[in-house]
Amino acid sequence: MDWKLGYGSLALGISLLASEPLSVELERVEVSQERYIAPTMQTYETVYTGSEVSQKGMELSGVRAKSSVYEAAGILPGVQVESVENNGLGIEQSNVRIRGVKSSLGALSVEGIPNYGGNPIGPRDYLYDMENMESLSLYKGAIPGDIGTGVGSRGGAITLHPKWAKEESGVEFSQGVGSHGYTRSYLRLDSGSLGGSGTRASGSFSYTDAEKWKGEGDLGGRKNGNITLVQPLGEKGSLKLWANRNDQDSHLYRGLSYTQASDLNANARLDYNDQKTGVAATDINYYDYNRGEYQNDDYLAVFDYALSDSLKLSLKPYYSKEDAQVYQGVTSGGGRVQKRTRDIERKGVIGELGGELLGIKSLLGYHYEESDMNIYTQNYAITGQTLSYRGYGVFATAGTAKIHSPYLKLSTQSGNWHYQAGMKYFRFEDSDSQGYVSSAAAPYGLNRASDLDREGEVHDLWVPTLGVAYDISESWQAYASYGKGFIRPYSYMPLMNTYQNNRAAFMAAGVSAKDLFDGYGLEKSDNFDLGIRYRGESFEIAPTLFYGRHQNLLTNISDDRVIVGGKPISYQQNIGKATSYGVELELNAFVSEDWTLFFNPTYTRMTYDEDLSYQGSVMEVKGKQVVDTPEWMFRAGAIYTYGAWELAPALRYLGNRYGDSTHNEKIDSHLLADVRLSYLRPKFYQGSSLKLSLEVNNLFDKKYISVINASDDARNGSATYYVGAPRSVMLSVALGF
Repeated sequence: MDWKLGYGSLALGISLLASEPLSVELERVEVSQERYIAPTMQTYETVYTGSEVSQKGMELSGVRAKSSVYEAAGILPGVQVESVENNGLGIEQSNVRIRGVKSSLGALSVEGIPNYGGNPIGPRDYLYDMENMESLSLYKGAIPGDIGTGVGSRGGAITLHPKWAKEESGVEFSQGVGSHGYTRSYLRLDSGSLGGSGTRASGSFSYTDAEKWKGEGDLGGRKNGNITLVQPLGEKGSLKLWANRNDQDSHLYRGLSYTQASDLNANARLDYNDQKTGVAATDINYYDYNRGEYQNDDYLAVFDYALSDSLKLSLKPYYSKEDAQVYQGVTSGGGRVQKRTRDIERKGVIGELGGELLGIKSLLGYHYEESDMNIYTQNYAITGQTLSYRGYGVFATAGTAKIHSPYLKLSTQSGNWHYQAGMKYFRFEDSDSQGYVSSAAAPYGLNRASDLDREGEVHDLWVPTLGVAYDISESWQAYASYGKGFIRPYSYMPLMNTYQNNRAAFMAAGVSAKDLFDGYGLEKSDNFDLGIRYRGESFEIAPTLFYGRHQNLLTNISDDRVIVGGKPISYQQNIGKATSYGVELELNAFVSEDWTLFFNPTYTRMTYDEDLSYQGSVMEVKGKQVVDTPEWMFRAGAIYTYGAWELAPALRYLGNRYGDSTHNEKIDSHLLADVRLSYLRPKFYQGSSLKLSLEVNNLFDKKYISVINASDDARNGSATYYVGAPRSVMLSVALGF
């Protein structure tokens, strides 16, 4: 879609609706210092179940948190962020784990409305300008039923709280520049309340670009537009609408083998080739054959209305569209380029009734969604200096999948005790799919292949939550909670690729694609938390013990019926089991009015419960730490203010990890130092504000492996490793009127 036309349609659509949420006061313990992280609860709750990062807290993660939700959440304990960039522009080449579970198996929502896609499954964390968010909340373990978990919550759930159009008119502008050609321009306009209707609107636009820090290619430009309208409806209700478009083209970074990753002095700068050679096996590593084009449009409305003093209605319709093409060189067929297309459309509605009766707060809701995910691959031969179309790799029709998810949440308080319970029913109705293969000659038309057909299935699950807290004093609180996590079946394309690449062997054994998909199901987890919180004037501390049992994990198995190269073939099925436990700590110390210290460490043990088989042999993984999961990690730092100046040094530590399940590929720990220096003038010129910031990431220019791209049961040699970004320097100026 044309950029200007698309944004014109966006602006026109937004002008039709507006809204403002009903205000719900939540109890808070106030301290004199500015808060970066705070416990948070949802509406109609009495038990704190999540952690909230404020705008100030997101600033501690610097420039990289402006366009990446996960980077903004990275300050929290239990959140393991691995990035190839210091600027947040590395689309789908980062890796995030929450308590050892991949974030792709978790949830991300805006105002409770889920954001996710397929291939890869999971949230798109790069779609938003975080300057347009008031805060974000992260839920781990027990996740309230009204959190928009979409298709899964095994990897936790993040909720974004938008910065809606303000009652006062204003202008915000910021400009950033930095290492490797980094530039970012951001502008936001707020109309303020207009006339007696109270209507108000906001619009923002940003443009971000940078060169890759190694090799040829760019990470942008990234263009993001956001518009909100707010319309009060008397004293009883409000209507609002939020729309967001994100458009980005980005070249990819080249991953390393374990041998290459073991010698970073020689290979840290190894990347894709900047010239073509005319040799297909070499040119799969040409940089312009390894890139992505991503466009996402998201619209949501929220209608709130007080039916009575004790009963409130909320309706949230939404629509989401993803259009992405990712090109990558592959070795199959002697070397070719494969294009993966994602054409995803989701539409749904969330309805809620909430109120309080006889001291019990209750919320009854229903989430319904329809999704159409047309995901397929196409192949291109490398012929000299050009690409020649060679038909589809995997093509299967995609019908409409549906989600039905009613939920109930109850909470109450008795003296110092706080109670909460909830139940959600999740039903995923997968659609039928018909398979096709390309003909062997031009024009490479599609031919029916019934052995590639897949029947639609229904996957459902009851998802309970339970929480209790006790106020020991005004400052101390103990709490415990239980919650079930889940994720719908995923990783369809790898299974189809395995089948199609070995189709003759599968057909000879009488095994169809449907037989393989019969082994797919919901991954599940049972999560328990036990903790205590202290919130006082001089410090606040919140240690949490967590324990999880994970079942039906997607795991490679060997199939003796299908022999390829003299060995049984392997593919994924939902049979794995794992156990996790550990401790997290949030600690903020207010040493003086000028000094604040924070220390957020995490200890995690996550291990497979059983050995695994692969191509006729046993992989001894029982009791070993899951791939890419360090036992120890932490974020720590300080904030020192002196007049208008603020200095914020910080440390990021990630312990030893492994790139394979048998622990032959060890990646050493790393400790990174960052520093940010800011100058703030709240009253700069005629009511305007000025903020200047200088930040240096990876201060000591350490060479290290940041991202490990591997499945949890990865065997030796199957993981890909990505080098972390070198030292970068960023300078930004922000003006507010």
